Amino acid sequence: MPLLNKKKRIQYLGFDDFWYSIMGILVLSIITNYLFNNPSERTSTALVFIGWVASLFFTLCDWVIIRSILISLRKKYPDFKDDKKRIGILILAVISTVFLVDLLGGYLSAGVIKLFGYSSQHVIHLKVLIPVIIMTIMVMAIYEVIYSYVRLKKSIREEEQTKQVMIQAQLDTLRNQARPHFLFNSLNTLRDIIDQDTKEDAKDFVDNLSGVYRFIIESGNSNLISLGEELQFAKAYIHIQSERFGDNLKLNWNIPDAKLSTMIVPMSLQLLLENAIKHNIVSKAKPLTITVTITDDHLVVRNKIQPKSSQTPSTQIGLQNIKKRYQLIASKTPIIKNEGGHFTVSLPLLKPSKEKS
Repeated sequence: MPLLNKKKRIQYLGFDDFWYSIMGILVLSIITNYLFNNPSERTSTALVFIGWVASLFFTLCDWVIIRSILISLRKKYPDFKDDKKRIGILILAVISTVFLVDLLGGYLSAGVIKLFGYSSQHVIHLKVLIPVIIMTIMVMAIYEVIYSYVRLKKSIREEEQTKQVMIQAQLDTLRNQARPHFLFNSLNTLRDIIDQDTKEDAKDFVDNLSGVYRFIIESGNSNLISLGEELQFAKAYIHIQSERFGDNLKLNWNIPDAKLSTMIVPMSLQLLLENAIKHNIVSKAKPLTITVTITDDHLVVRNKIQPKSSQTPSTQIGLQNIKKRYQLIASKTPIIKNEGGHFTVSLPLLKPSKEKS
């Protein structure tokens, strides 16, 4: 029974209304007794006390009946779209209950008073009942305000949870997309090594590549990774590329140790390095220098533009993948600049609290 069961009270009313009911019934009974008090009829302390007990009984009946109706209406009309209908029915129920309880209870109390040797006749006073109805509606309005607030909080929480599930699904798709992209470009590199170098070089490349993939597997499915871990992965990737390009590929790393604990989207730095190598000439005549540094809480990757005469077909996944993942995780977007003969990408460095999901 909702009146006695705390869990049920919270479920249907949005809060535990035990003390609210106790205090509400007492206060309303006192006010009702004052409104119904007729000094000419209540000539003794006993009559005054009996009158208050009668008011307490009426208020208790009103409260229990209307509260039960309120709970029944919430069970029947739980949706926001039904609020007007539910509240309208509740107001009619308040008016009807107050009149019926006053009518039946009045005759009952009149009979009780006669048992004590006093004469009494019950009369319905609209001037008295209307304020009682208004006060009762106000009390029920407090129930409704609390109920609406609780439902709104629940609705917002459920909406946020739904958004988080959708965001996580998108992130999973993008993360899984990045790995085939890395594999695709690695296989292209392996093909070039097979064409240009010895079988031993190809074997060494495959061995190093398996080590890199072991790192990818061990890093798990995190949406964010520390800059230190990402640097470890990126340097392992560059080590693989150095087997092919030797001193023609140069990396300038300028990362303060204090920034290694900041967070970054996994494989984002590696993808930028991969794109730089993929789209630019790397030769003895034109060595490619890539600078990786920190500027204003951004990891900045910069290289001189040295376009190849025959470009490798682009899948258009790399940069778009990084941008979408940053937008989903932290509502931030990497800064991409192509100017002055240099290509620069700035990745925001994040704190763990910045991650949406």
